[in-house]
Amino acid sequence: MSKIKPSKGAPYARILGVGGYRPVRVVPNEVILETIDSSDEWIRSRSGIETRHWASDEETVAAMSLEASGKAIADAGIAAEQIGGVVVATVSHFKQTPAVATEIADKLGTAKAAAFDISAGCAGFGYGLTLAKGMIVDGSAEYVLVIGVERLSDLTDLEDRATAFLFGDGAGAVVVGPSDEPHIGPTVWGSEGDKSETIKQTVPWNEFRVGDVSKLPLDSKGNIKFPAITQEGQAVFRWAVFEMAKVAQQALDAAGITPDDLDVFIPHQANERIIDSMVKTLKLPEHVTVARDVRTTGNTSAASIPLAMERLLATGEAKSGDTALVIGFGAGLVYAATVVTLP
Repeated sequence: MSKIKPSKGAPYARILGVGGYRPVRVVPNEVILETIDSSDEWIRSRSGIETRHWASDEETVAAMSLEASGKAIADAGIAAEQIGGVVVATVSHFKQTPAVATEIADKLGTAKAAAFDISAGCAGFGYGLTLAKGMIVDGSAEYVLVIGVERLSDLTDLEDRATAFLFGDGAGAVVVGPSDEPHIGPTVWGSEGDKSETIKQTVPWNEFRVGDVSKLPLDSKGNIKFPAITQEGQAVFRWAVFEMAKVAQQALDAAGITPDDLDVFIPHQANERIIDSMVKTLKLPEHVTVARDVRTTGNTSAASIPLAMERLLATGEAKSGDTALVIGFGAGLVYAATVVTLP
C-alpha cells in the first residue's frame, strides 16, 4: 500500500479572467512592401492581414506580459499574491535561462509562484492552459496565470516574401482557477515531428559561434541576417486546413458537444483563409462567432488565442459564459484543442 497521500485539488478548473496587450506601433502593409515585391491586395487575399503591431525597445516580452497579466488578474477579481503558478508560452524570449516567467512572477508580486516557460509555438497557449488545469485539479496551485507572448518582429526576415507580412507582437494572458463544474474540456493535443522542417528557425543560435560567415545568411546589403522564422507555406496550409479541422472535431467530441452547441470559435490567428476553411469543414452554424483578430494583429503565435479572446469579449462579439472551441497549431508541428467557457 502506498504511503503517499492523494492529491487534493479542485474538482474542475475554469478561465476566470483574460487580458491583452498590443504594442503601440501599428504597421500597415505599406511598410512591409518597402522590402518585398508584392502588393497590399496580394497580402490581404493570401492572409487577410491589413495591419500588425510591432514592439518598441521598451515593449519587451516581460513588459508586455506584465501589462496583459495585470488586466487578467483584475478581470478575475483576485490578488497577485494568490497566483500559485505562472506559465509563459513563447518562442521569442532570447535568454535560454532563466525563464522569463520567474521575472514576471516576481514583478507581479506573487508569493513565490512556481514559474516556467514552454516552447510549443502557436499551440503554446493550449499547452499552457492544459498544464494550468492539471495543476489546479492536482492541488499544486489554486490559481495559475497562463501567458502567451511574442515579439515575432525580432524573428521576421523583412526580405522574405513568404513570411515578411505575417508576424506581429503582443501578449495575452488568462487566470485559471478552481470550479465546481467542468468549464475546460479534455485537450486533444499532439505532434507530428516528421513535418518539423516545414516551420523552423533559419539558423541555429550556435552557428554564430562558429565564426564562418559563409555559413550564415546575408541580406541584400551583405550584412549577416539575424535568425528568422521560415516556413513552407503550401505544406503548412494543407496540414492546417485538412488535419486541424479533424483535431477540432475531436475536441468537440471529447467535450461531448456538437457545433450547434458552440457560441464562439477561436482558432490560432495564422491566416484568414485557414480560418475560413476550418469553419467550412466543421460546418459551423451561422450563429457561431468566429475570431478574426488576424486582420489587425497578424500572426502572434502563442499570443494569438488569448489576444483574440480578449478582443471578442471587449467588443461584445462574445460574452461571459459563452462556450468556445479554441485550437492552436504550428511549429513542431504541434497542436492543442479544447472547449472552454469564456470568463
